[in-house]
Amino acid sequence: MSVQFKQVETRRLYQQIADQIRELIERGGFDIGDRLPPERELAQQLGVSRPSLREALIALDVEGTVEIRSGSGVYVNSPPERSTRATAALGESPTELMQARAALEGTVVALACARVTPAALAQLRACVDGMRQEIGRRRTPLEFDRQFHLTIAEMSGNSVMQRLVVELFDDRHSPISTKLRSRYENMRTWNAALKEHEAILHAIEARDPLAAQAAMRSHLKASEHRWVGG
Repeated sequence: MSVQFKQVETRRLYQQIADQIRELIERGGFDIGDRLPPERELAQQLGVSRPSLREALIALDVEGTVEIRSGSGVYVNSPPERSTRATAALGESPTELMQARAALEGTVVALACARVTPAALAQLRACVDGMRQEIGRRRTPLEFDRQFHLTIAEMSGNSVMQRLVVELFDDRHSPISTKLRSRYENMRTWNAALKEHEAILHAIEARDPLAAQAAMRSHLKASEHRWVGG
């Protein structure tokens, strides 16, 4: 008789750090309403980077263990019990997600520069114009942002890369990424993203793969910083 084993879940770094914070709350005797140590101090205690710590705190905020109050700190919302389950997976790490996008889309945009057509350029310009108009109306230009990146992926001529660009972009709808967006995205960050898209477009118009690659990676690195911080 064959034995079927349950697949072991690969735990993301933010889940592991969130479990450590939960243990710290328990050992430290924190009660409901107590504020946790400042971010810098907490990162040092746990021996982790501040972006990874922020992801873990967001995960705990999503599940209700802590409450993050802008400009005030992180407060215990529900003190954990010893039998508390491990932190659930809430999607890919936003930091790792943006790093993966930078690596992939840097290559994609370089390929796209060799396959520029008037129709593709017109579509990219329409995406940038659409972003500008939506921002002017103080509305989130997410769909134009998505279409800009997908159009470049289509221009590359590589269907596998195109599929991966779609999958990575759409992972921004995961619970952890959605929570980060709700906290840190605003018209100021979208205006910065618009200028970065314009730089990418200008490099593609010039058929300059090195400039386009640099502009794309700079954009996604800046997006990572705006999302999670350095």
